[in-house]
Parts: sequence; structure tokens; C-alpha cells
Amino acid sequence: MVTKQLSGTPEDADLSRADSLAREIFSELANKWALLIIDALGDTTVRFSEVRDRVEGISHKMLTQNLRMLERNGLVERHVHPTVPPRVDYTLTEPGLALRETTHLMCAWTQRYLGHIEGARGRVGE
Repeated sequence: MVTKQLSGTPEDADLSRADSLAREIFSELANKWALLIIDALGDTTVRFSEVRDRVEGISHKMLTQNLRMLERNGLVERHVHPTVPPRVDYTLTEPGLALRETTHLMCAWTQRYLGHIEGARGRVGE
């Protein structure tokens, strides 16, 4: 993936534009795992294996890829301890913590409207 460079124009922050940096970031965060990982990191420092245990069903490879993406976007800080074997910890940054608050709102929305969505799926025949 080619990361777009911010040029300071309003188009960079326009989610409706396919070529905007904001759209690229939004697309990366809207994947199957990113928000679950952010929630799993919480407000503490967490080891890789702890994150994997907290996100049921994620593979080692997918966790690694998503943590790298979150670090590249400045949402996660990675700290490698010089031990054998190496110990790696992850912590949410200030923007990552703010996104976690938004994730909690999305979870509350899901819980609130779960019955409605289930009903709609039943009517459509899914």
C-alpha cells in the first residue's frame, strides 16, 4: 500500500474523496480486527500474547499486521525489551485512546440496536 502524503489541503481530510489521506486511514481502521485490537489494548501496556488472548480468533499474522498498521498511524506505541527471547509491549497513544472511546460508543450502539438488526435480517431471509 502506498501511503498518501498530507499536503495540507481540505481534500486530504475529505472521506468522500477516494484519493484522500482520511479515506486511506478510515479504510485501514475499518477492517475486521483493528477496532477489536484497540479495545483489547485498553489503557494499559500489554504484551503481544495478551492482546492475542483478548481478541478471540485472530491469527498471529493478522495481529502482527494490524499492530504494525496501528503503529504506523500513530495509534499504538511499540516497545521492545532487550531480553532473550525479546519481550514486546504495546500501548495506545493519545489518539489511540480517543479512538477507543469512539469504539466503546460503537459497541454501545451495537448492543442497543442488536434486536432491531436481528429482526431486519429475519425479514430479509438471512
